[in-house]
Amino acid sequence: MPPANKSYYNYPGSLTTPPCSEGVNWIVFKTPIEVSPGQIDAFKSIYNGNARPVQPLNGRNIQDN
Repeated sequence: MPPANKSYYNYPGSLTTPPCSEGVNWIVFKTPIEVSPGQIDAFKSIYNGNARPVQPLNGRNIQDN
């Protein structure tokens, strides 16, 4: 369920898994969405972690919406 405050950040980036292709438009809520421990366990059972560390901005702009 989205947060009551629907303001977000928007920035161009890339996939977090191989082939790490660029051209992804990331939209991230400013207010975190909480999940239960059960939801985290279910997610972990089908996803094997992040394949890529955080990358530098390299001149990209983050839009504050």
